[in-house]
Amino acid sequence: MTAGEGESESTERSPTVETEGHPLVRLGILLSGRGSNFNAIAESIRAGRLKRVEIAIVISNVADAPGISTAQQLGLQHAVLVSKGRARSEHDADVVRCLLDHRVDLVCLAGYMRLLSPEFIAAFHNRILNIHPSLLPAFPGLDAQQQAFDYGVKWAGCTVHFVDEHLDHGAIILQRAIPVLDDDSAHSLAERILVEEHIAYSQAIARVVSGQWEIRGRRYAKRNSANG
Repeated sequence: MTAGEGESESTERSPTVETEGHPLVRLGILLSGRGSNFNAIAESIRAGRLKRVEIAIVISNVADAPGISTAQQLGLQHAVLVSKGRARSEHDADVVRCLLDHRVDLVCLAGYMRLLSPEFIAAFHNRILNIHPSLLPAFPGLDAQQQAFDYGVKWAGCTVHFVDEHLDHGAIILQRAIPVLDDDSAHSLAERILVEEHIAYSQAIARVVSGQWEIRGRRYAKRNSANG
């Protein structure tokens, strides 16, 4: 029975932050390339804009991903678990094991170019975040900025959402929007969206770890706010 048929919406709290005398919320960053969103998260932590979290491990599925070099330069724990030529379930099991070994509380996908297996998602239920360069549910999948530009939208942006078993589908945590300018190209639009991504991801992480928000069906709302 759906909520509209008389049942209340299912409600699930996000991971909460323990403060005095307790450890920081530990992030696991997954990336496949340069990881510019990872770098933005790390900078937000260093600058004190993103509080009470730390990066526990940076993992790449690509051996020469520039993001791993960045992690090395920042003195962060890192691992390369190459996915090419391996079964998804087998590779994901190794990634999950690595995350658990580093006591990761929250997984952040930062340009991780792989779909996660159901087993991976179950291991970190409602504890995996992704950022997508469109205002979901519009333009899921690859080349979202080009899709938006070609469609002629007047507003574009980015979405941070929880990861579930479907592509770019989980509950939306936060969105940032910008106008599409008359002189924009797909490239310039993508660059301006990327600036918003670097802001949005840290804001979304802060929201999730605050313990003040919860998932209600497809909505993500403050715990004490009214339903509806």
